Amino acid sequence: QVQLVESGGGLVQAGGSLRLSCAASGSIFSIRAMGWYRQAPGKQRELVAAITSGGTPINYAGSVKGRFTISRANAKNTVYLQMNSLKPEDTAVYYCNAQVGVFDYWGQGTQVTVSS
Repeated sequence: QVQLVESGGGLVQAGGSLRLSCAASGSIFSIRAMGWYRQAPGKQRELVAAITSGGTPINYAGSVKGRFTISRANAKNTVYLQMNSLKPEDTAVYYCNAQVGVFDYWGQGTQVTVSS
């Protein structure tokens, strides 16, 4: 079992920045990769960024490339998402994800709202 707790969401003006954190606990040694997803109202959940257990980013959504950076601090069992140059279309609930074998674990989500 893996537990994920996100933090760092909030309200920010367009052009601003936020950093999301996801703290993992439990069977963290079994995590293969972690990522951030987001879901806007009326839309499907989409992958934002993913990172390997070794800390190598492996995927970014095209809409966030060059603006968002995923990183991992293994000593703290934490994954971060640095979000710069935020746009109103980035408004969504952001979820942390951990892949363990064929299973996916999810955090409770954190709201990010970008005002124009």
